Amino acid sequence: MSDKKESNKMEKIVGWAKRRGFVFPSSEIYGGFGAVYDFGPYGVELAKNIKENWWKVMVQENENIIGLDSSIFMHPKVWEASGHVSGFSDPLAECKQCHSRLRVDHLLEDIGVFADEKMSDEEINKLLDENRDEIKCPKCGTKGQFSKAKSFNLLVKSNLGNFTEDWNKEPAYLRGETCQGIYINFKNVLDSTRQKIPFGIAQIGKAFRNEITARQFIFRKREFEQMEFQYFVHPNEAMKSYEEWRERRWQYYLDLGIKEENLKWHKHENLVFYAKAAWDIDYNFPFGFKELEGIHYRTDYDLTQHSKFSGKDLSYRNPQTNEKYIPHILEASVGVDRTFLAVITDAYTEEKLEDGNKRVMMKFPKKLAPIKVAISPLLKNKPELVTKAREIYNSLKSQYMCEFDDNGNIGKRYRRQDEIGTPYCLTVDFETLENDTVTIRDRDTMVQERVKVEKLEEFLKNKLK
Repeated sequence: MSDKKESNKMEKIVGWAKRRGFVFPSSEIYGGFGAVYDFGPYGVELAKNIKENWWKVMVQENENIIGLDSSIFMHPKVWEASGHVSGFSDPLAECKQCHSRLRVDHLLEDIGVFADEKMSDEEINKLLDENRDEIKCPKCGTKGQFSKAKSFNLLVKSNLGNFTEDWNKEPAYLRGETCQGIYINFKNVLDSTRQKIPFGIAQIGKAFRNEITARQFIFRKREFEQMEFQYFVHPNEAMKSYEEWRERRWQYYLDLGIKEENLKWHKHENLVFYAKAAWDIDYNFPFGFKELEGIHYRTDYDLTQHSKFSGKDLSYRNPQTNEKYIPHILEASVGVDRTFLAVITDAYTEEKLEDGNKRVMMKFPKKLAPIKVAISPLLKNKPELVTKAREIYNSLKSQYMCEFDDNGNIGKRYRRQDEIGTPYCLTVDFETLENDTVTIRDRDTMVQERVKVEKLEEFLKNKLK
């Protein structure tokens, strides 16, 4: 796909997302707030369905994976132990023409040069100098006019609990990732449950990063939500288990309804010092293949670090063999927002109709669709049709997320429901009053069939299971 087509598709998705109540720019009436977005009425339903599906697959269907909801704020030493205070940074440079602050690794990536995340400022600046004449500022278009790169820490500082004027010297932090809350609760989980190695802890929660530049819609946000689990294993079983989880996580996206041709594996060639393996599942977003989920083998680094900094023993003792060891950790981490963007990208469809017009349709997997059934009276000025439609709506709304829709003619309602991805539209017409049947229209095929009202629950159960 050409850059122009990619940009055009992205623009269409961003416009659709706002127009149809999926994603709004945060604080828009004040001019917006960079890299922060709000989920609208349909977006919050889609995000909820994504999270519920992940939780069902990861926790509900696995006896040895349990849930956790750790706090956004943690003791500042957590971030010292994890290495975030000293090493959680991106290379920042300034355009000398427009004074925009930019991530150097992104500038290099745009011309096909990839910087290793472990590179020092000196190494990054060497790459910048070597490619300076090819790099242009994405804001003003000026080439080669950049300041020296300097590392910029991404942790978001807070004065929580600190009422002195110099709080910035000893800040608390909004968590930069959710997994640290899992590590520091490892012993609590062991002591309060019957879990034995191997077992996992799953969590969904907000994280915060002071991203230098806002780009690519909700792909890169300053406030985002992660779905991740940490799997604790014996060191001798780690690689075997890692490969099993790689297969399972790939299959998860196929089961979610993502097209396999839009997925690919990306292997990390230059690993951080504590990792033994790292692969990403990349998705073909409108701006190209980018990371959707990271699946990493982190060895015993995290529990070892927290044992060292806290002075608490976070080792595990096998109750059968009495063997004592620090468990190794396998991690699978994916953003709710990136999954959301992948799902809407995969679902976005434009179809030509017989009359020459186009219809935008969101072909969401049924289990993810924000609204499962739309119920409409054929005419809203006929009280008997409205009353019957309301009766059916009230009977179904406790089982499915439904929408009562009587705005505009029936054709416009169908188009509107297609655009938000509703699988089934149910219409109450005059025949309903005669034989108690309703018309049900399928989103994908546009085929309509009549179903007895008394059979509606059974029909929808079979279609939406």
